[in-house]
Amino acid sequence: MSVEQSLLGKDTQYPQHYQPEILFPIARAPARANYAHVEGIQQGTDWWHIFEISWLNNQGIPRVAIGRMHLPASSPNLIESKSLKLYFNSLNFHRFESEDAFIELVEKDLSQAAGASVRLELFSVDGLEIAQPVGVCLDNQSPERLSEHPDASLLKLADSTEVVELNLYSHLLRSNCPVTGQPDWGTVFIRIEGVAPCYASLLAYIISYRQHNGFHEQCVEQIYADIWQNLKPQKLMVYATYTRRGGLDINPCRVSHNSWMPNPIRLARQ
Repeated sequence: MSVEQSLLGKDTQYPQHYQPEILFPIARAPARANYAHVEGIQQGTDWWHIFEISWLNNQGIPRVAIGRMHLPASSPNLIESKSLKLYFNSLNFHRFESEDAFIELVEKDLSQAAGASVRLELFSVDGLEIAQPVGVCLDNQSPERLSEHPDASLLKLADSTEVVELNLYSHLLRSNCPVTGQPDWGTVFIRIEGVAPCYASLLAYIISYRQHNGFHEQCVEQIYADIWQNLKPQKLMVYATYTRRGGLDINPCRVSHNSWMPNPIRLARQ
């Protein structure tokens, strides 16, 4: 189904009854067409934090939690964010015997929409810790050239040919929702083993997404593919932690080697 057929950007009524059919899958394949051959592009996870989770216990008393959804990058579909928000709201007045029963139903519905096994963790409303970025921040670099749209030609290697392993990050990632045009803000983490990239050129490339229209997952995959193809590292991880919108934040991660999968985190700005 096309995203234009989704509820994104449209006035909607919030459901008060369980509606699994409201979940709207979007096929990953069309956006991956130009880089489907890139090693690791389907390797990783999209972590979602859901801050507006509530249901009723058997006595009709509300329960609340924060959720972390684990959606594999190998799934044929991603799930459109507004439909996910509406789905969780449709459970607000549904009674469950236990927290485990809630998780079991949600995992079944999300897995059916994604076309792959999706896992849900629940945290208490005070249980999701805030992490600090680790690595070298790129944000004080001064690029020689900037672009208004993603431009892989900006990516350059440093002068040295020494093979190194680096953990880099930038808080300056910004892109736009391709349907509503609303800005999406994020911190992007790049772990790389190979000849070191030029830090200023890497920052220029990240900044070039500032007017780009793309879903979070698609932006991360394009960043990953462009770095992999242009800088030719031996190993690579790209992980973006986007800020919250509509009670959700989306955190896609792609890795060339499974051993480089990080643990999911939540930053202060989220």
